[in-house]
Amino acid sequence: MKEAESRSTKPGKTGLTRLIQATGNSISGIKACWQNEAAFRQDVGLSLILFPFSFYLAESTTQWLALITPLMLLLIVELLNSAVEATVDRIGHEHHEMSGRAKDLASAAVMLSLFLIAAAWGAIAWTNFS
Repeated sequence: MKEAESRSTKPGKTGLTRLIQATGNSISGIKACWQNEAAFRQDVGLSLILFPFSFYLAESTTQWLALITPLMLLLIVELLNSAVEATVDRIGHEHHEMSGRAKDLASAAVMLSLFLIAAAWGAIAWTNFS
């Protein structure tokens, strides 16, 4: 059992040192996405435009969270979409059905995130202003 346990744990940093390194890796990932992905920059722009309006539109903390949560989800999904695209492109640029499917599925997740933003914002606007 001890041998199996030692194989399942990754060697490297632990505790606070690991947390600091992981945070640095996350910041590097966000920077790389910003520099290399126009769609991510557009999604950040949309989020930055809508965020201040969330304070105007929301009539409660619950509504405010319902408005900003899909904005954050969009950014998360776009980061994952970019990761899928980078991985597929790293494997090769020749056309392959499975590669295309992976990219299309990740893109569909971004589209559904945008639909979620429209639904949440539309429903709360309708509720508060009709």
